[in-house]
Amino acid sequence: MTTLRPARLRPTDLARIGTAGLRARPARAILAALGIAIGIATMVTVVGISASSQEKLLRQLDELGTNLLRVSPGDSLFGDSVKLPENAAAMVKRLDGVTNAGQTADTGTTVRRNDLIPDGISLGITVQAADLDLLATLDGRVRHGTWLNAATERQPVVVLGAVAAERLGLVIPRGQVWIGNRWFTVIGVLEKMPLAEEIERSALMGFPAAKEYLDHDGHPTTVYERSTDAAVEGVRAMLARTVSPESPNEAKVSRPSDVLKAKAAAAGAFTGLMLGLGAVALLVGGVGVANTMVVAVLERRREIGLRRSFGATRGQIRDQFLVEALLLSLFGGGAGVLLGSLATFGYAQFNTLPTVVPMWAFGGGLGMTVVIGALAGIYPALRAARVPPTVALAAQ
Repeated sequence: MTTLRPARLRPTDLARIGTAGLRARPARAILAALGIAIGIATMVTVVGISASSQEKLLRQLDELGTNLLRVSPGDSLFGDSVKLPENAAAMVKRLDGVTNAGQTADTGTTVRRNDLIPDGISLGITVQAADLDLLATLDGRVRHGTWLNAATERQPVVVLGAVAAERLGLVIPRGQVWIGNRWFTVIGVLEKMPLAEEIERSALMGFPAAKEYLDHDGHPTTVYERSTDAAVEGVRAMLARTVSPESPNEAKVSRPSDVLKAKAAAAGAFTGLMLGLGAVALLVGGVGVANTMVVAVLERRREIGLRRSFGATRGQIRDQFLVEALLLSLFGGGAGVLLGSLATFGYAQFNTLPTVVPMWAFGGGLGMTVVIGALAGIYPALRAARVPPTVALAAQ
């Protein structure tokens, strides 16, 4: 006696049957896939924007270098403020591996656009004394005008940081500013300095001028040091002892590039929140796919009955509806990845960022759509498989 076995559907047959079900109701399929697309697009965009911002900071960090160290005075054992020696930068230059060093000192005075502005209005600008090697140590550049030299460091002249120049309305060196009850001539404006943002908000004069016109004592408040990459850690260990041999604990050593590293890490601080919102959108999209498939089962009961009467097994009916749900989710996921990539590209171009979308975001997005499609299609597929042929054929 010959045993009849049901024909097995090949993957291509399943794909053809699945797409036929979606093509029969294109508007409903598009709306169901839209929820998946929005969720995936949100997640890809969030990851892409975060990665692009981090990449810009890391590139900037590579360009500026990580070999700049900064020394500032700390507090004594009794909580009193301490002072660095006047020749602190010269002492640092003697260390092996140090390529340059410069120093600044906060004069405690304010700079104003003219003598009619009240003394308490500082616009967040500090007046600092600076030695001639400061600009080279910070790899700074003069945007307009000139830097201090051996002659001008003794004269009532200042060089403005980029932010200070903007706040004073002197984006090019012209005119004078009021400091310490006298006029100082602006001879230069600096470019931005991401590793020394305090310099951007400063008006800089020479140490001799600060002593003569502002009665400054000559003690620096910050020493900047640049060394070779290989010598950074060794120099860092010796800096405090060098500038304060008797009390090394009274000198604080920091690396400005660590701030940029922290910014790079913080660029993704809100990624988790936004990914959570994307996950909610995905969940809503998955519910939409499941709802669409349940409705499809109810509307296609006669089709299911006919297929069962012609020999289709429960497993084949189940696989058909499961494939439809997977295809629906994959269409939405592919559209979401494309939309997310375009959104990332547009944001990066508008904000002059490098466009970076990690490959794992593509793979993860499509992988999540497969999981969601499977979960959303399991119940409708099982329900379709359980419909008896006679009941399905009798359905109106």
